[in-house]
Amino acid sequence: MTTSNQRESQRLFDYFAIIGLSPDGGLEPDRLQGEEVVVPPLERSYLARVLGHYPDHAPPAMPFDSHAVQMLCLPRGLQFRTQKHMLEPRFHPFLVTKEDGSRAHGFAYVFYEEVNSKQICTAMHTLQSVYLTEMSSSHGKSSTGTPTNTRDTRSLPRQFRLSSPKSPAALHFYDITKDQLYVTKCITLVGQHPYVYAARKFLKELYRFFIQCESSSVSLESHVYNLLYEVPAPPAGRCVALSCVGRTHICQRPTSHELPLFEYSLREFFLCLGVESVVQLLTCVLMENQVILVSSDYYKLMLVAESICTLIFPFVWQHVYVPILPSSLHHFLDAPVPFIMGLQCSHDSRDTIQIPNEANLCLVDVDEGTVEVPEDLPQFPHRADFIQELTQLLNKWEVPTGKLDRKSAAQGSGADHWTSDYQSGTMPTKLSWNLNEHHSQYKYRRRRKCSWSHDSDSGVSSTEGSISGSHSSIASVTTSSSPSPLQGFIPTSNKMHGFDPFHLSPQLKEITAIAKKAGVFDSEEVERIKQEGDPEMLEELKFNNAVREVFLNRFVHMFCAYDHFVIQPNCQGTDMEQWLSCRETVQNFDKATFLSDQPEVHLPFLSRFIETQTFTSLVDHKILANWGKNNSNLSIFELRIKLLRDRYDDSLVRTPSYETCTTIKETEQILEKRLANIDYRAPLPQPMDPQAESCTQFNPGHFPLLDRIALNKEPHNKKRSSHAWRRRERQERHLEHTGLSGDQRDKVIHEAKSKLQPKLADMSPAYMAQTNWKFVEQLLKECKNRTKRMLVEKMGSEAVELGHGEGSLVGVEENTLIASLCDLLERVWAHGLQSKQGKSALWSHLLNFQELEDCNDSSKPDNPNFLSPDLSTVALETESAPASPTKSSSNTNSLQKKPLQDRWPPDRSGERRSRAQDSSSGVPTLRPLPISVTFDMRNVLAMTEIKTHIGYARAWVRLSLEKKVLSKHLTVLLGNSKLLQDLYKRYAFLRCEDEKEQFLSYLLSLNAVDYFCFTNTYTTTMVPYRVVIFPSRKLSGASTSSNAWVSLGGTLGQTSNIPVPRNQVELVFQHKNLGLLTTLRIGHDNTGMSPKWMVEHVLVRNEVTGHTWKFPCGRWLGRGIDDGSLERILVGELVPSHITSDDLVESCRTPVRCRSPNMPGPRRSDLKLTIPDIQQHLGDSVNNLVKYFYKPEKERGSLTLLLCGDFGLVCCLEQVFSYGFKSTRFFGKNLYLWDYFERVQQHFEVLLREEAEREQLTGIARDGRDHGLNSMAELVGLVSRINASSSHLGKDDKFQLFVCLAARARLLPRILLPLQRSPVTSHMYDESSFLRDPQLVRDLINVLSALNDFEIVLESSLTRGID
Repeated sequence: MTTSNQRESQRLFDYFAIIGLSPDGGLEPDRLQGEEVVVPPLERSYLARVLGHYPDHAPPAMPFDSHAVQMLCLPRGLQFRTQKHMLEPRFHPFLVTKEDGSRAHGFAYVFYEEVNSKQICTAMHTLQSVYLTEMSSSHGKSSTGTPTNTRDTRSLPRQFRLSSPKSPAALHFYDITKDQLYVTKCITLVGQHPYVYAARKFLKELYRFFIQCESSSVSLESHVYNLLYEVPAPPAGRCVALSCVGRTHICQRPTSHELPLFEYSLREFFLCLGVESVVQLLTCVLMENQVILVSSDYYKLMLVAESICTLIFPFVWQHVYVPILPSSLHHFLDAPVPFIMGLQCSHDSRDTIQIPNEANLCLVDVDEGTVEVPEDLPQFPHRADFIQELTQLLNKWEVPTGKLDRKSAAQGSGADHWTSDYQSGTMPTKLSWNLNEHHSQYKYRRRRKCSWSHDSDSGVSSTEGSISGSHSSIASVTTSSSPSPLQGFIPTSNKMHGFDPFHLSPQLKEITAIAKKAGVFDSEEVERIKQEGDPEMLEELKFNNAVREVFLNRFVHMFCAYDHFVIQPNCQGTDMEQWLSCRETVQNFDKATFLSDQPEVHLPFLSRFIETQTFTSLVDHKILANWGKNNSNLSIFELRIKLLRDRYDDSLVRTPSYETCTTIKETEQILEKRLANIDYRAPLPQPMDPQAESCTQFNPGHFPLLDRIALNKEPHNKKRSSHAWRRRERQERHLEHTGLSGDQRDKVIHEAKSKLQPKLADMSPAYMAQTNWKFVEQLLKECKNRTKRMLVEKMGSEAVELGHGEGSLVGVEENTLIASLCDLLERVWAHGLQSKQGKSALWSHLLNFQELEDCNDSSKPDNPNFLSPDLSTVALETESAPASPTKSSSNTNSLQKKPLQDRWPPDRSGERRSRAQDSSSGVPTLRPLPISVTFDMRNVLAMTEIKTHIGYARAWVRLSLEKKVLSKHLTVLLGNSKLLQDLYKRYAFLRCEDEKEQFLSYLLSLNAVDYFCFTNTYTTTMVPYRVVIFPSRKLSGASTSSNAWVSLGGTLGQTSNIPVPRNQVELVFQHKNLGLLTTLRIGHDNTGMSPKWMVEHVLVRNEVTGHTWKFPCGRWLGRGIDDGSLERILVGELVPSHITSDDLVESCRTPVRCRSPNMPGPRRSDLKLTIPDIQQHLGDSVNNLVKYFYKPEKERGSLTLLLCGDFGLVCCLEQVFSYGFKSTRFFGKNLYLWDYFERVQQHFEVLLREEAEREQLTGIARDGRDHGLNSMAELVGLVSRINASSSHLGKDDKFQLFVCLAARARLLPRILLPLQRSPVTSHMYDESSFLRDPQLVRDLINVLSALNDFEIVLESSLTRGID
């Protein structure tokens, strides 16, 4: 690389900073960490300061945020320890997110230093004394009832007696006369690039250089100056070699066609969690759940967060992202938005974490390797095959996949080599001796250690807490004074003394041979790289590349045809400004068509994922590419899709089989080739000016502040053009990242601020209030968008042509929208909670409301067990006085279990009206159900299949939405202002009056459409059904002496025969959810003195959802009347919800044309239908059936209603066969259509018998298809089966059954010609009838033949006894 390129390169790192205890300040508690009164002083957090950062000037694109850096370097503030603690240095990266969404990468190296300040030690001793005094006084108060010795009143509590120097209590005790005090200090690097390896190596070696006090002309300032000013960041596709305090390191940068730079160890990531947990976490992130990472190690939090965000490439996490959440910002867990946040806490304190909303939460315990996911998390597509491919890849790289193997590997060589360099067992003996000698030489002389202190005065133990892992052999052969910077990256297979990766790795041997043959590099170059490079880092980068390629391959196969469904705007008529202004209201992706091409098993995941902001942003970048604004992630993704399409000839829909990744080897070779050829070598550190060397005269044992003057000088050979070049490259990279032009930059920054990233620099109450207000506004906006989407999707879809106004949006799409609404409600109710009471904030609120309602309910009788005998007697007598005298005995059993009919009490407001109607008219009524929050809660609590509060809350929301009372219930719930004040903070969304009213109005708009989200979801729950039979008002048919029964059928099943109590017309029974009701069978056994029964109609109500179905009848049941039927098959119709129970009796009087299944003979002439009318009705019914089968299966309505309902196929064919039918007789009973078919059956039997005899005599068989013999035989068999199995059915019901079975057997169009030629037809029909007109018969055949292309499946309730 030339000198000009060096001048134009960016810096590898921008700042070096030192954070620690201010020498000028005292022992100041960190107020942002919260009150810690009951915590020992050594466990408290104290305020840290940025002691210095270099250089002082701030580049415009990279300002130094001192508050954020201090907070993230020491998230728990300054920590004080004694020599009794383990004081190993620890390394962790961190992220600083700026307001415009850009990020700065930081790298912290935290270590402990002796405290030599007498003022600090005295202050700590004073705090210790105050704490012990408070604990002693509280201990004395707790034991007031026991005798005490006055001489022991000033003694310590039992748990603080220092009986054992290594007891847990002794670790928290500071004795100023014996203990040496230590405090944390941190050195850190901050830059724009995530070069984790280089940062860790430099900071570690710099600290080693300081500890060993090596005599060298090169000072600390020289090394820092060299890194900040003389080491450029490598351009894309290049390598740079630099010196990390005497250790050579190589930094590389991928090209724009490769996966982005990533240097965290995915090997450690899988060791922490395991394959299955990683896939679960991946699914939660893609679903935009709230993700909380918990670990005692800051590095592990960053490792998991950065790894999972990298593995979702090409997608980008669009929401709040705080991998390390400082203790002072724990209130951000209350944010009702998707987030990824990391919490550092010990294993013992994890149960005390307050998480407001767990309904949509994914909790990851990194130390234990467990992942707790939401209940309704969908399964990742091809999950089993994907896990198998990952497992095979890990086995190939010898990464343990079992839980026990992972734990042992992680303890032996996993994550700890990053965080505790001198704990891993790799610290050489010489370094340990130098460190101990250094501290013992400069320690504070006045303070002596107690007898139980470690052998080393420094508090850094080389034995206690060390981990003897799989790489101890490598450490044992290390001859230098410092460990290998990447010893933890050695593969487990290379566990031997004298290991040389370049000689033992077969992959590297093969690559070396290929490179030599191609002339890429020679043997001398290889030897040089082997001496100064990091083969362990190469192996780790190759493993990272393999894992990332597998994940990218999954997304490429899942969305290989996504661009076909992107709805592109008209770029000629629309500019980018116009599109950006309306992109939230315009649909940019054809989701329905995309989902229709996907396998059924993948729909639950894909239907939710394409609704996320993660997927939407990728589609937005695809559209922005039309104006030349290309996104780097999208470019790489589309390049891989193009390669896949070239392999499969650009096929849109391919087989859903699983295909493994095939690009690992190719991308691995590119990486190896780049690392084998170093493009530029940064100059080594040079001695500073003599004036700058004076800065090394520091207080021994304490990392010094560096020379500000020396570290603020720019290199002399640097030209002014470099500033402009860096500014121009930063702008280009920023614009490439955002995908917008320079004119859109301000708008992009403004939109990025709305992402609600925590601003660490401002923790004022005003800013916190403003942030919470943004949460409220975002929730309201999201609620508006959700409800609008639900309404548009529901009302905009094509309705099922049933004539009953039933919507068609059902199945996966509807469930996805409703599930997102449930998640939104949970986030709304979790915002601003005073204290968490359960996993579901909404259900906790409902339970509190129910408890208050029960306490305030004055209608409930007092429990006699809590009254004196006299008062109990008086109460019972008073209550039973207005009733009949015989009721006094029944009141004594009031505490017994109520009968089933009384478990759903009627609404008191309509009871008097109902009773008045009962007494005046004698007509049965359907008492209205109570409309209350607690009534629906009791129904939900009765569901045995639900086990969690989250499940109860979702069931309650679905039930309220189906009943169209969600907004009403929530209005009542939020009307209790006293309960809201007790449960929520002032800034909570539910306590913002204006926003709350708008929120409820948005939910109220959902009442405009019908949902069956409760009925269709909980298919196994037990549901009570109330059946009310409305007999004729005529005295002769109002009652029956027979034993009546009913049987219900629905979309989810049917019941057996349920007996109706004698002399009663109402019954309640429980049954597993029947779904949407379709049919009802009603009949009796024709016994008793007066068995004849005239039934007008039957009403059936679901006592949970309140849905009511009307089953018209208008026919007699009994022998010797009407058609002699003892059993009727009735087809139901859902009663509109706006019709009240009292109006239902009058409005549902059975009209003539709705009598089921058809009309009696004498009333047929009342319709006066013409032939064109009948043809039109038949054509419409067949057309509705055809449309039914062309719809997606999840959007179809009820086939039974299309066949047997109003103007269904049965009704229309009845009109066809009734036209011109000679039914009236002067002498004898009137004829029915079934009489005609029975006579035709007899005629066909004669013809078939004659044909069989002729065939037997001649031996010649005629073609049955030409003469209709096969159709005749099918009709004869069908009529015989119906008569044999349905003896209780009337003639009209048998005709209905015949039409349904003939349609299923495709017999209807084939039987018309034989019927036309039959002499029975000419005898029983007029000349003008359909069956005697050849042209009309041909028209009927053409219409009915359209049904032959479909498979008609009848409900078992229709064909009971036949199939």
